[in-house]
Amino acid sequence: MTRPDALPACSVVIPARNAANLLSACLVALQGQTMPASAFEIIVVDDGSTDETTNVARAHGVICLSQPHKGPAAARNHGARQARGRILVFIDADCRAEPGWLEAMVQALKARITSSVVGVQGCYATDQRSLVARFAQAEFEDRYDLMRAYPSIDLVATYSAAYLRDIFSAAGGFDERFSTADNEDTEFSYRLLARGHTLALAPRAVVRHQHPASLADYLRLKRHRGYWRIQVYRRYPGKALKDRYTTLPVKLGALAAMAWIGGSVAGLLALPLAGGWLLAAVQVCPAAILALAWPLTQKNWRKDRAVGAITPVMVLLRGVALGCGALWGVVHPAPGLGSKA
Repeated sequence: MTRPDALPACSVVIPARNAANLLSACLVALQGQTMPASAFEIIVVDDGSTDETTNVARAHGVICLSQPHKGPAAARNHGARQARGRILVFIDADCRAEPGWLEAMVQALKARITSSVVGVQGCYATDQRSLVARFAQAEFEDRYDLMRAYPSIDLVATYSAAYLRDIFSAAGGFDERFSTADNEDTEFSYRLLARGHTLALAPRAVVRHQHPASLADYLRLKRHRGYWRIQVYRRYPGKALKDRYTTLPVKLGALAAMAWIGGSVAGLLALPLAGGWLLAAVQVCPAAILALAWPLTQKNWRKDRAVGAITPVMVLLRGVALGCGALWGVVHPAPGLGSKA
């Protein structure tokens, strides 16, 4: 029987599907952490891969579990059930943790363990030079600025997340009905908040990530985000109005885009409403979205003038993509997601 003091302090769980070309860099970074190797275990959960993901994990000597393809929420839960650490830490296969990442995550959680804080989130960084990827990073920096303004946060995103294991288990883990890698962490965060728990930011815990480098990939991701966030808001409608993760310009921009798109469709179909407020929305909303882009444009211009120059257009396109996804989420809810986990 293993002595309690011989158990690892934390377990790092990585869901992976067809990640053979990314996983090795992720594992090398984790095995180079400043935290002693005896203090943590690494668990890769192969989510029905058809490539060499399992072999890559085994080559690095980490624990490797397998399951039929069920999605990252199910993969994380599977890893959590097998984990031995008192703290569960999650990272994605396409992330490379900075050397002090794990230690910063664990210290941030332990420092707040006497309070109601049960989960912490780290931060993204990127080495990419693509303008689109640099803009995506600037978006995250804008969110982190918002999160730092509060003593607690609303969302722990699983690219860099840590939870107390007993609380994670008591809450039921991630809702496996979220079968894709999108907003399952948002839903779980809101569920923890509804139970009276608190979440916090760990700003020194940094992972490097490959953001979408092309405009098409970026907009496709935003459309996807809009759709799945609506599914979460169906359960927690209060968060649609205000949270500590999504900045107000992003929310208002998506709403303006929804009105713009709705008005445009009504006009094309020659609906009676097109002569009223929806037609006005077509004329006003693009200007409103561009106006909402001004604070981020200024911030980005000070840091990176090229990113600042493209910010108004990117914010306009982002609003349209989010709006399209959100509208589709309203008229076509995801099957089986109407109730809370």
